[in-house]
Amino acid sequence: MIDWSTLYDAYGPAHAIPGLLDRAVDRDQEAIDLLWTRLCHQGAITPASIAALPRPAEIAKAEDTGDWALDLAGAIAGGLLQPHGGDEEVARCAPTLAQLRATAAARLRPGLDRKTYLGRLRDMLAFDGRPLWFESLDDFRDSFVTVGCPHCDAPVTIAVGDYGCYSSIRDWNLGDVHQVPLRPATPHELAGTARMLHESAVRDGQQRLAWGLTHLFGRAECPGCGSVFGIADEYEAANTPAPWHFARSHTKDAP
Repeated sequence: MIDWSTLYDAYGPAHAIPGLLDRAVDRDQEAIDLLWTRLCHQGAITPASIAALPRPAEIAKAEDTGDWALDLAGAIAGGLLQPHGGDEEVARCAPTLAQLRATAAARLRPGLDRKTYLGRLRDMLAFDGRPLWFESLDDFRDSFVTVGCPHCDAPVTIAVGDYGCYSSIRDWNLGDVHQVPLRPATPHELAGTARMLHESAVRDGQQRLAWGLTHLFGRAECPGCGSVFGIADEYEAANTPAPWHFARSHTKDAP
């Protein structure tokens, strides 16, 4: 039994959360909006957000009415590597996260529109503990990321989308100068997260997404020094947040 009087959400004591969850079951939009505001305010989460996860997990099982709950749970899970002071709650929620992951996976199927499909895939990544790709994955219509060249440290712009698939050194006056075509991975070269994402997209007829993934998880040539590197490897190394340890945050510095 959760003692909500001891927890805080984004606006203060979290005692209103159980009542809001009760109202949200019936798709009360005001309650849903307030839950988003209190439990995932601008992407920030608190121990109350984590404690609330089991209820959205149950609501999300109802496919006709539970999509909002799956999305809220995904947003909360996407913030679990941020400082939130609730690592003990996270440990208790491991079965809930596994259940949510299974629910999100079951919602992936052919025929979904691009936005809905991408949302379900991003939710899966959050529940899998991959917040970087939860935040970064898009539909590759107009995608740009910047990675540091591992050899010369130049900031290399990577473009995947309607404007082309290339690496460049961006000049804010001249644009993307010296564009070098990317080297997309072949499907059999993909592994881990990349393979899971690509196989899902191919299986469900999301051709654009599958195409973009081969480029994001492919290789790029640095226009500055000519070295070749893995795009996703460098992006992940530079941007994955460090795990936050609850115990460390409550330990005073040694004298």
